[in-house]
Amino acid sequence: MPQQFARKLTLFDATMIVISGIIGSGIFINPYIVAGTVRTPFLILAVWFTGGLIALAGAFVFAELSTVMPRVGGQYAFFREAFHPLVAFLHGWSLLLIIQSGATAGVAVAFAKYLKPLLDLPDKLVAPLAVAILLGLAAFHALGIKPGAILLNVITFGKTLAIAVLIVSAFVLSEKSGITFEPLTPPDLRGFGLTSAFFAGLVPTMFAYGGWQNLNFVSEEVRDPIRNLPRAIMIGVLCVIAVYASANIAYVHVLTAPRLAATETPAADVAGQLMGRTGAHVISLLIVISTFGFMNLALLSAPRVYYAMGVDGVFFKFLGKLSPRFQVPTAAILLQGVLASVFALSNRYDELVGYAVFADWIFFALAGAALIVFRRTMPDAPRPQPAPFYPLVPILFILAGLGIVINTFITDWKNARMGALIIALGVPVFFFWKWYRRALETKFSSVLR
Repeated sequence: MPQQFARKLTLFDATMIVISGIIGSGIFINPYIVAGTVRTPFLILAVWFTGGLIALAGAFVFAELSTVMPRVGGQYAFFREAFHPLVAFLHGWSLLLIIQSGATAGVAVAFAKYLKPLLDLPDKLVAPLAVAILLGLAAFHALGIKPGAILLNVITFGKTLAIAVLIVSAFVLSEKSGITFEPLTPPDLRGFGLTSAFFAGLVPTMFAYGGWQNLNFVSEEVRDPIRNLPRAIMIGVLCVIAVYASANIAYVHVLTAPRLAATETPAADVAGQLMGRTGAHVISLLIVISTFGFMNLALLSAPRVYYAMGVDGVFFKFLGKLSPRFQVPTAAILLQGVLASVFALSNRYDELVGYAVFADWIFFALAGAALIVFRRTMPDAPRPQPAPFYPLVPILFILAGLGIVINTFITDWKNARMGALIIALGVPVFFFWKWYRRALETKFSSVLR
């Protein structure tokens, strides 16, 4: 009998996975990047609201895909069935070498940087601390999915409540508002420059919003997936949009746009202004907890993709095995932890985020295309939560993804070029693995004869 995952995740567990996959370090750090790019309160809020609409479109797309193809690996399974095994492999390859490893390493670095002043640690310990927490979490998740899910639930509920308290405090304790709509746009940004700046602002915004896809990676471990997967995705994304929009209004309200652009710690600055040094320390602790929750999820979810690749024979075979005792892909989890640790040694949050967003949105756009393909090739598949206004929603999601990717080539050529090169290197690797597997099968058959 083939190995099977244990269906232990409830609707609440699944919703917490969605929320925790989105709320990491982005909402605490990335608003300053957006503010520095578009500069006026109107454009800052417009970028975050636009990001929310894109995230909602993505939620609709992934909610439908989750019921049409509720298979382990999420996007990997979508691309394998909708397009070609090569496209699926490139997604897994990019996830391992860029997207998940880069994002997880970037968040680990943020975790260590915020923990450093709380524990009065020297700068030289930032990278080693990030590595230690990644390897420790990888070992923890090798013990099964339910312990990690319980930890995730506690952290996610706690950090979401704490962010809500910060937002409410911003409006209750601050009388003078920094929100002004004069001017709407910077005088030196017009035409193409304004459009490019807006899309550049969307890059860190969509890094903060990204993460709803994590639930699809563990779809074979969710109870009643046809019912619970789409519900969890929609509930989770709507909660995050409300939190993110409110948080950015609060940031601009308390700090003003120029001050928001000038600080790398906007949440801590808001808390510090409202509640003094104690408030800043509390927010720093919240960010530590939040980033820990994201890393916890990253090492819980993405390894399921490498497991699927191992099962399909397009990557190392040992990755496609489950622990007989804990029913989790132990080797894949440890591989993710080790590779993210290597990335974390660079200690560069901004570059790691740039790589991750660029590659992630290539495959998000392809997910929208996969939905269109499945509408044609699998018209009778279950769709309890079909994407509304079809085909407008998936097309807009595809265009948003392409816009972010193309603009990254314009505004961040170095990261885009490197990301594209790593993805392209996956093509010869795929065909090599295919040849290698065929050669082994031929050799084994000749020995048996």
